[in-house]
Amino acid sequence: MTTLDAAPRQADAAAIAHFAAKLRYETDPSDVDAALRSGRPGFVLVDTRGAAAWAQGRIPGAVHLPTRDIPDRAGRVLDPAVPVVTYCWGPGCNGSTRAALQLATMGYRVQEMIGGFEYWAREGLPVESDDGPATRPADPLTAPVALPACDC
Repeated sequence: MTTLDAAPRQADAAAIAHFAAKLRYETDPSDVDAALRSGRPGFVLVDTRGAAAWAQGRIPGAVHLPTRDIPDRAGRVLDPAVPVVTYCWGPGCNGSTRAALQLATMGYRVQEMIGGFEYWAREGLPVESDDGPATRPADPLTAPVALPACDC
């Protein structure tokens, strides 16, 4: 049962704050792709998965920084002045959330890419692996197959 009533209401400050915070700290594959394609994304994309996952497939241009390595390597591979976007496997994995939390406690400005690598690939966006680049067809359950973006 929902806690929302059907009557029209004034602007709900708590709801506005909640959704504004989500957009401040989360992004999605379509928006990340558009930013990367612009050539000036304004962030560094960080793949927080382990070596086997990285070898299997990753987002082109991502920096490989597994969550467990953040305390030792972040200062060497990330510029504190450049915002970070983290991703992991997908919605069933909270690795990118843990990585984002670690980076935030270290003073980095960070967002998490919701959907992770799974939804990046399922939306038909380019991936690369140790075998080279690839693009999979968009999954019609996650993205419109006739458009280059989610159009939302």
